[in-house]
Amino acid sequence: MPALPLQGRLIVVTRPLAQAGALAAGIRAQGGAACLFPLLEISPWPDDALLRVSAARLADYRFAVFVSPNAVRYALPLLLSAGAWPPATRAVAVGERTAQDLRAAGVRDCLYPHPQTDSEALLALPEFSESAVRGKKAVIFRGGGGRELLAQTLTARGAQVDFVPVYQRSGPDTASATWTEFCARLAAGDFAALTLSSSEALRYLVERCPPAQTTMLRQTPLFASHARIVAAARAAGFLRVIETETGDAGLLAGLNAYNWRQS
Repeated sequence: MPALPLQGRLIVVTRPLAQAGALAAGIRAQGGAACLFPLLEISPWPDDALLRVSAARLADYRFAVFVSPNAVRYALPLLLSAGAWPPATRAVAVGERTAQDLRAAGVRDCLYPHPQTDSEALLALPEFSESAVRGKKAVIFRGGGGRELLAQTLTARGAQVDFVPVYQRSGPDTASATWTEFCARLAAGDFAALTLSSSEALRYLVERCPPAQTTMLRQTPLFASHARIVAAARAAGFLRVIETETGDAGLLAGLNAYNWRQS
């Protein structure tokens, strides 16, 4: 029987723990081992006042945009607490996985771009053209300090935009046992590859990696699910950066197709 594509290889999964399970399971199914090393800690936004206001006015919005699965996780329960999703409000997701989470919660007819999954692709949809959004109200549920492109562009096209922070991100604790173990295994050359789906996570990794492990870090193949992350990784000095399709399926397909003999 031929060996599975990832047989004997240890792959680092850097997603937040709550979102790492599917990719880790996929890696194991292909014969590999997954090292769960979350580079982002996700927690609720400390003040839900804006979210409560938006929940009370949800029917007034033509578009309700969720930028990520975390936006769904931290916003939707309160939005639905008063009743069913208002039929005149179009639910919008920046990516397919976010749309899946909305559908799983009972929010149907969700608009999202495909196959590309980012703000640029969303803004290119005809439903978000200037003629389609002018004079309409939109609310964007996101993390604190997120990208401004979506809100700025919709405002420039004549929409009335509110954005509501519903979660916050923080980097890894470098004093933790998890971080210490990661650095030790990195120095030992245990990792076959890193997977990344966030530019912010990449920034934390580069900024906090001990200087003694920097060379090994940059030599480890890095699989990234967006061109923006790829560009940032190359600018940070990573020598082998592989761009994949989006989502867990894209990262797994990239890992499976990689020529490991060149590593």
